Amino acid sequence: MKHWIEAARLRTLPLSVSGIIVGSMYALAHPTTDILTPTDVFNWRLFGFAILTTLGLQILSNFANDYGDGVKGTDNSDRVGPMRAIQSGVISPKAMKQAIIITAMLTLLSAVLLIYFAFTDTNIFYTLFFLALGILAIISAIRYTVGNTAYGYRGYGDLFVFVFFGLVSTLGVNFLYSKEIDVLLILPAAAIGLLSVGVLNLNNMRDEESDRKSNKNTIVVKIGGAKAKIYHYFLIVTAMLLVLIFALLDEFNFDQYLFLLVYIPLINHLITVSKNKTPKTLDPELKKLALSTFALSVLLALCMIFFFSDILVNLFLGGR
Repeated sequence: MKHWIEAARLRTLPLSVSGIIVGSMYALAHPTTDILTPTDVFNWRLFGFAILTTLGLQILSNFANDYGDGVKGTDNSDRVGPMRAIQSGVISPKAMKQAIIITAMLTLLSAVLLIYFAFTDTNIFYTLFFLALGILAIISAIRYTVGNTAYGYRGYGDLFVFVFFGLVSTLGVNFLYSKEIDVLLILPAAAIGLLSVGVLNLNNMRDEESDRKSNKNTIVVKIGGAKAKIYHYFLIVTAMLLVLIFALLDEFNFDQYLFLLVYIPLINHLITVSKNKTPKTLDPELKKLALSTFALSVLLALCMIFFFSDILVNLFLGGR
């Protein structure tokens, strides 16, 4: 069990649910009509199954990544990060393949229940569309490193992460509540997608040397470490700007800008990356950026549904 938990890579899970949190709380803060109250829009069953489905996709991706890189020999002595399960021999390729199949089936079941609770039998088109989207997400999670045409080996991993863990996660879950697409929500959705790509890019910067030897042509391998740093700055800074623009357009009160506190560790992260001379030492920054992204999503979600000045006043008056 210990080895399977390690193979699931728990440190990646908070990042994966960031879009679900923002998209769900946006639905709570923005009822679709004047008739509906926030509680009419928000549904805890939808939220729960959305979280489960996203976690399933992330764990599936982690298992598939372990399997794909393991059988291809990409995970070898040159790799910098934590030793993978197949690489170390604690889990066999056959067992990991079975785990991938089981996780894919459980994730699909969770997705089906999520879609059922969102639409029941009221809209067959939406039901079929989201079912197809769920199946595509499962296939994409597996095909990242598995197979001879794995897109992660051709530099398309960044696009997958941006689309599924940014746009689809945030906009998709919000649509399940509201049954419409809010254009304004594209800003934080894109921001979460960019930050998630930033985590992947950081991972690829760390593994540039070993990936190049294994013919894993990530964007970092294609453009080189120096340009990858510039690309990384673009990802993080653009994400920060998009969230700020979203807050301005959504007319946040002054006390709803508390999410800006997360910009401090993000800026510190950029400074660390800019000073880095040895990509192998970037490994600790992976966890920091992932947790910063999760913290930003949680704080932004809270800022959408709470006025912190009112909370402080109530606490003060209550104390008196």
